[in-house]
Amino acid sequence: MDPSSRSGGADGADRTRAGHPAPPANPVDRWTRYRFRNVWDLDAPPARVYTALERPESYPLWWPQIRAVAPDADGNSGTALIRSALPYTLRVSAAERLRDPARGILEVALRGDLEGWARWTVRARPGGTRALYEQEVEVHRPLMRLLALPGRPVFRLNHTLMMRAGRRGLAAHLAARPEAV
Repeated sequence: MDPSSRSGGADGADRTRAGHPAPPANPVDRWTRYRFRNVWDLDAPPARVYTALERPESYPLWWPQIRAVAPDADGNSGTALIRSALPYTLRVSAAERLRDPARGILEVALRGDLEGWARWTVRARPGGTRALYEQEVEVHRPLMRLLALPGRPVFRLNHTLMMRAGRRGLAAHLAARPEAV
């Protein structure tokens, strides 16, 4: 595993917070819920990393699995098409919940094929930045719900591969020289 992209997740009890999914009433539904935590260590200043992460419309330029992002007219929401190693494309709408550059936090509510939330927390570390990605979602895509139990390890691996490619893509994007104006 790439040491600068650690990922993990919990399959145990979900914690409940305001605005976050409540624990499933049906025990079978727990197989359709995911919690992810990924750490990206990047060799760029935190302000530069934060700026790249707060512009999701540019994600397709450096994150291969983010195929398209269509911002809504309000500028605080949009829809993304995401496809990783598995042969399906997720459609996810994201609405901004928190944008706090001073604290280095970006958080969105997710709807569509996945429902829940995702958050970036950007902090300085010696030599660069540590970007923490956290996500809690429930899968709504019918095929993924049907395959929830047998497919769970494959879905988690798919997420890991996507996050690894995203970290590599962002690192390369940040290392590239800015174009001359």
